[in-house]
Amino acid sequence: MNQALDKLARDYWDFVLETNPTQALMLGDHRFDDKVEQASREAEDATIRRYREFVAQAEAIDPGSLTDDEMITREVLIYDAKSIADVDEVRLAEFAVNHAVGIQAMLPVMIPQFPLMAPEHAQAMPTKFRAMADTFDDYSDRLREGVAHGRTPMASTARKTVEQIDQLLATPLEEDRHLALRAPQGWDGETAWREEMTSIVSDVLRPAYRRWRDTIADEVVPAARPDDKPGLGWLPDGEAAYARTLYRYTTIDRTPDEIHKIGLGQVERLADEYRELGSEVLGTTDLQEIFSRLRDDPELHFADGPAIVAASEKAMAKAKAAMGDWFGRLPVADCVVAETPSGPTAFYFRPAADGSRPGMFFVNTADPARWGKFEIESMAYHEGIPGHHLQLAIAQELEGIPEFRKHAFISAYGEGWGLYSERLADEMGLYSSALERMGMLSADSMRAGRLVIDTGLHAKGWSRQQAIDYFQANSPMSLGTIEGEVDRYIGMPGQACSYMLGRLEIQRMRREAEESMGDRFDIKGFHDTVIGSGLVPLGTLDRMVKEWSKG
Repeated sequence: MNQALDKLARDYWDFVLETNPTQALMLGDHRFDDKVEQASREAEDATIRRYREFVAQAEAIDPGSLTDDEMITREVLIYDAKSIADVDEVRLAEFAVNHAVGIQAMLPVMIPQFPLMAPEHAQAMPTKFRAMADTFDDYSDRLREGVAHGRTPMASTARKTVEQIDQLLATPLEEDRHLALRAPQGWDGETAWREEMTSIVSDVLRPAYRRWRDTIADEVVPAARPDDKPGLGWLPDGEAAYARTLYRYTTIDRTPDEIHKIGLGQVERLADEYRELGSEVLGTTDLQEIFSRLRDDPELHFADGPAIVAASEKAMAKAKAAMGDWFGRLPVADCVVAETPSGPTAFYFRPAADGSRPGMFFVNTADPARWGKFEIESMAYHEGIPGHHLQLAIAQELEGIPEFRKHAFISAYGEGWGLYSERLADEMGLYSSALERMGMLSADSMRAGRLVIDTGLHAKGWSRQQAIDYFQANSPMSLGTIEGEVDRYIGMPGQACSYMLGRLEIQRMRREAEESMGDRFDIKGFHDTVIGSGLVPLGTLDRMVKEWSKG
């Protein structure tokens, strides 16, 4: 064991959790329960310096002295620390307002999941919530910096964020999701604790939300960019900023032009698949008619949230039954489906490391009719099994690797695997009918379109409406879903490119392994290689698969 690398990895993980205390709590690590993420410029500068120090220390370790697994640790640490510091340096916090993925949308989803298993965990929450108020004031200061530097969000997303906060503040206190904390079972101090938490939310946290809201409404909105200039490319340093976010999310060097062309090619290939399935399912090969039927036919859409959850659970049950034929290693932790009224369309939370909470994938049912019945199975296979749950729960259960590798999330690998899983589910025979397979194509349309739209918005000067129009012409998604997707890409530059680029790379690795190994190729072995070492950059994964295929 390389002791220097082992110590560096432990120090790195401690630093990540200390600076991301809510992530630590969600993982069941309670050392920082009373802390919150810091948002000030000074804290950001200090974090960047420390990440740079970690990179320098890792690079100073001779790779020739390391085992194969230690090489992975070194490569993941360098990638993770460097790319985080690179993105932090472009100061996205100066215009971090977005109604689709902002803190006001995600915090009410996370808080009810806090694993407060012991009284001392709950007793840390009053301090944590008071500190949240200070962080919201820091958010306001960062936005003022952005206004001063000519770096502001899109006006419509800023206005919608104000509306969201207004709705939050108008919610009766007894229904406030910030108070939906789960108390330790059987704790005799719960009543007094809940009274204290209610007072803090009412008298401390809500006023901080209001101050943040007023900053956005009174100072940011008047200076915000119009909807025809939503992307990073309209900012003074936008080109450099976008390059850093692209690398952070994709882990590979591709120019926006290259990514745009890859997306256009994928969209074109999907059109042929739609025509083939459309003839069978809908009796037409006309692409726009296929999209219109899938988008607008009320018989093909849900009317209520519980039905969406039930359909998701049914798909998960099928996938669980089939896992053993395609994977050698399976997770110990279970995965369950949960309904949510906010946040992205669907998303996954990994299990708590202490076993107190299973893996959970959330389905946003605020507008049930947005969900096509044909979309649920592909979504479940992506978010749950064999997608994120297998990948992330197995990573968390690995032994003999540093903790930071068990819990890292590298988007191109993580989302690439999720999208690969949607196509793998087709190989596994999991889709119930040709209609559900049409849902697989719809999901592909979203991810292929993301390559075109993300680069269009942030590198090619596209307007928000131009992005919406492209999606409408090239996918069966509803207008409401499309608008939510586009606003998400505006708020998270580069992230949308990780899905399809990651999947294409994993498929390339599999194809090359099949060609080089011939009859020796084993699908279980390939999958165990891909998801058996935690999340890694795509270049590292490529090397791992090549080494496995030589064995």
